[in-house]
Amino acid sequence: MEELKLRINVIDFFLSGKGHALYQPPTVESCCLQLRKILELIAFASLVANKDIYSAAYTTFATHWHAARLLRDLANVNPDFYPKPVVEMPSRIPGGVNDLKDRDPDYLTKHDFVTVYDECGAIMHAPNPYGTAIDYSRYQQQLPVWRAKIMNLLNSHKIHLINNPGFYLIHMKGDPDDKVHSYKFEPA
Repeated sequence: MEELKLRINVIDFFLSGKGHALYQPPTVESCCLQLRKILELIAFASLVANKDIYSAAYTTFATHWHAARLLRDLANVNPDFYPKPVVEMPSRIPGGVNDLKDRDPDYLTKHDFVTVYDECGAIMHAPNPYGTAIDYSRYQQQLPVWRAKIMNLLNSHKIHLINNPGFYLIHMKGDPDDKVHSYKFEPA
């Protein structure tokens, strides 16, 4: 998650206009490359947390680079592998700190994941002179939308590990150090 935050910072640097890769196409392509790597980090985070179990089920995970197949195979092993974004509300329970409420659907869904991954992959190759020209302006308009959906997914999210009745709450920005923090919750 810390690497993911650094890659978001690269995208922010380019989107802010403070930096560029000399002209629009390589700047947009650089952002798309960062987005693809961010999506891979999201998917592979589940693998890392459950490596032994996934390894026993699939020996091919090391070669997974197709988003839809990767998500399908992850779900076959752990149906709850995908982050669940939450909003923290003051607790209604005496002595409780926060209640976790499912976030409204303004985040990167699994369907969005595959779409963004594929769209960013399409821009990674030189345009075919016989094909359709790449619309860099459209990509430039979509980049902030995709970035926001990813951050809405991850800012505060729950993850469920295989064969674990509890969950982990992940904060992408913690106090006071701005680092990623995780909190383990188990049934009482």
